[in-house]
Formats: sequence, structure tokens, C-alpha cells
Amino acid sequence: MSGPSEVPQPAFPRQRRSSAASARFYSRGVSVCLAAPLVVALAIGFVYPVTRLVGLSFEGGSLEQYRRLVAEPLYLGVLASTVKVAVVVTIASLLLGFPVAYLMARLRHGIAMVVAACVFIPLWTSVLVRSYAWVVLLQRNGIVNTLLADAGITDGPMKLIYTQGAVIVAMTHVLMPFMILPIYSTLRTLPPDYNRAARNLGAGAFRAFISITLPLSLPGVFAGSVLCFVLALGFYITPALVGGPGSMLMATLIGQQTTVLLDWPFAAALSTVLLTVTLIFVFLFRKTLSLSKGLHSVH
Repeated sequence: MSGPSEVPQPAFPRQRRSSAASARFYSRGVSVCLAAPLVVALAIGFVYPVTRLVGLSFEGGSLEQYRRLVAEPLYLGVLASTVKVAVVVTIASLLLGFPVAYLMARLRHGIAMVVAACVFIPLWTSVLVRSYAWVVLLQRNGIVNTLLADAGITDGPMKLIYTQGAVIVAMTHVLMPFMILPIYSTLRTLPPDYNRAARNLGAGAFRAFISITLPLSLPGVFAGSVLCFVLALGFYITPALVGGPGSMLMATLIGQQTTVLLDWPFAAALSTVLLTVTLIFVFLFRKTLSLSKGLHSVH
């Protein structure tokens, strides 16, 4: 009598073992050697300068620089104005950039590439050039004032340049690609079956967008908003060229303290406060979005 036939074993355990073996392919020493250059670069390029900056703000072990910052209303006003401009620019970039990202994600490949090229082209142009372009557009005898006068809308040139509004418009134009690309990347990965299922269940286009697409796009919204907000807080060239002395932001103030007044300890204190405000806002934004079902649904 022949023995029992051998039952073929499934390949899953073997695949699991090979996967586990590949995960432990590198020894601890090799892993440390591979990660060491990145850790050294991070320590030299970020940790050490930030530590020196914070230490310089406490020169002599005193809080004199921070007392000076709090005691002078001008510096607190510049900080508040910087946060306000960063928030407005982030919201404006989101409101203008989300439809573009949504359109890119829904268009066919060829047309989507054309729209993507229009988004990428500004990134290939220097921020200095784009800021000067806004100076040309908004100056007293610039293109915008000329068009308004020729159309009979205004009697004379309006003050468009060297205002906070000009700073917000120019910064929104510069930072909008940083909002569009993360949102587009997230929307591109969403399966179209979700919207089809919602429409088959009776939801309209707007209801399907609010209930399905918008919550699932929140990770991209978060990434783009953080990028725009952090970059807007530290923007220097555009506010200096378009805003002028009347629209001073923290980056301009810090640059003035270092290059004109040579007051490095106070500039370090201003930089430390700006860094702290940035970290606080990013943490609060992350905690707020973590409560949304859209952020949990992609994990």
C-alpha cells in the first residue's frame, strides 16, 4: 500500500522567511556606517548652527535680548504681522491651488502634463526674478496702473507697490506650486471607485467631493500648508523688494540686525522666537488635522 501522498506546502511561509531575512540583511555595524553620513550632515548643517544660534541669544546667561524684544512694541508688531501674512498667504495658496491640483488629477495624461508644466515653470525661475516682475507690474507707472487708467477705472496711479497687499499677492504667486504639488500627489493616488460608489448610492457631485475627496486629500493639504506657512514665515527677498520698509517682516528685521546694526545676539533671539513660533504652529496644525477622519483613513 502506497504511503499518503504529500500535500504541497503553500509558499507563504517561505516568502515570509525570505522577507524577514531581507529585512535583516545588513548587520548593525553596516547599518550604522550607512546612516552615519546622513547623521553627520544633519548635525553639522542643522543641529550645530541652531544650537549656536540659541546659545548666542542667551549671551552671558541672561534673558536681556528677550526682555528687549518683549519690551519694544515694534518687534512684537513685526512678529504678529509676519504670522498674519504667513497665514493669509497659506490660505490664499490653498484656495487657489486646490482647484488646480484637483483639475490636474482628473485630466487626461496629455492635458495634465501641460497644466503641470505651467505649475513647474515658475519653480524654474529665480525668486528674485519673479519678485522683480511684480515690482514692474505694480509700480506707479506699471502695467496694472496703466491698464486701470486706460480703462477709466482710476483717475491716476494707485499705490499698489510697497504695501502689505502687494507682499501677500507676490508671496502667494511664489509659494503656490508648493501647495499644488503635495495636493496633486495625494489626489492622484485616490481610487476613482470611491466617487463612483458614492454617486451610485445617490450622492451628487458636490456631496461626493465633500464626503470622499476632500477628507482623503487632507494629508496633501497638510503637507502643502506646512510648506507654504514655514516658507512664508522666513521669506526675505519678496517682502524686501515688494513690501519695502513699510511692510517689514521678521526675516527682513533679522537681516537688518545682522547686516546693518551688527547686533548678532538680538538677531539670534529674534530667530529663536521665529523658530519657536514655527514649531508651535506646525504642532497645532498637525494635532488639528489628526482629528480628521481623512488623515486616519490613509494609514
